Amino acid sequence: MNPGRPVPPPLAKTISLDTIGSGPSTGVLAAAYGATSAVSGLVPLTVARREPGEDDVEIAIEFCGLCHSDVHATRGEWREPPYPLVPGHEIVGHVTRVGSAVEDFATGDRVGVGCMVDSCRECDSCLEGLEQYCERGNVGTYGAADPRHADAITQGGYSTSVVVDKRFVLRVPEALDPAAAAPLLCAGITTYSPLRYFDVEEGDAVGVVGLGGLGHMAVKLAKAMGAEVTVFTTSESKFDAARELGADHVVLSKDADAMEAANRSIDVIIDTVAAPHDLNPYFRTLRLDGALFQLGLPADDMPPVSPGLLIRRRLAYAGSLIGGIEETQEMLDFCAEHGVASDIEIVGAGQLNDAYDRMVARDVKYRFVLDTATLQEPSERADA
Repeated sequence: MNPGRPVPPPLAKTISLDTIGSGPSTGVLAAAYGATSAVSGLVPLTVARREPGEDDVEIAIEFCGLCHSDVHATRGEWREPPYPLVPGHEIVGHVTRVGSAVEDFATGDRVGVGCMVDSCRECDSCLEGLEQYCERGNVGTYGAADPRHADAITQGGYSTSVVVDKRFVLRVPEALDPAAAAPLLCAGITTYSPLRYFDVEEGDAVGVVGLGGLGHMAVKLAKAMGAEVTVFTTSESKFDAARELGADHVVLSKDADAMEAANRSIDVIIDTVAAPHDLNPYFRTLRLDGALFQLGLPADDMPPVSPGLLIRRRLAYAGSLIGGIEETQEMLDFCAEHGVASDIEIVGAGQLNDAYDRMVARDVKYRFVLDTATLQEPSERADA
């Protein structure tokens, strides 16, 4: 999976703008890449990571996945983020230091960090292990105010190190390739969670709409659970790729006859498409008590859903957001047991802007992963 690490590009000279505070007290300076404006592209930056507190785990980052949401965030396509902004929420590395109250992790452990680094820990959702649905809002891995650390803005994994509360650190099984495991922390858990919620098991029929970063993980996970998998795609060029991933059937969704032939053949659909599209033809492929989980988040309004389709078969139309920490650990262990990992292309820091453009053009099979060895460490330390 890792055919060789690219040569590191030179780190830009650090000026006042380049050093981003990460907490009320600063510790080690970490090399990073991030955006300074919506049009800056990704440029070399330096992050001042906090000294680990008693509950903290300090992680030397080895790999960080590139998610399409990183593109939207850094380019200000969803909202104006707090710049400078270091993206990255699919982090894999090893522990370098732990706080005095940390017992479950030790120096050298292979660990991961996903899409969130904290939550209120008190609401009903958090107490049920559903931190992603925290009623006060979870703390995102980047671009979020961190109320436990003087509302510092979190900075993500396109960096050489990070400090995270032990409750939001995950153990990465040794059986997993660390680079290919990184996208599991977003794409993996995002598709695993609705499959588990629907209790997919051997003999169930799962439909996957779209065959990108999320879709390819949905196919792999559903097959590992024993399901019969049908991929719905608008492109005939995806047929071979879908079958290579393990799909049992591939349906050209713009072919009305093919869609009619799939009528009442599916128990649950995982829809990963992030562009507006008509869902009604997919509802017709569902059996009684079937469900369609919407994972893709289109920027524009979707065409209306016909209530009659839902009513006549007692269908459910639901959304799903990543997974809680316990479920994410369960997903990692499941992937290790069943040999499931993301198909990746490793990139260096100097290739990040290119990779963003390629993601927008859908020119990746199926996930990019940053090798942080291509970031140069600052030699100095931040003032304590």
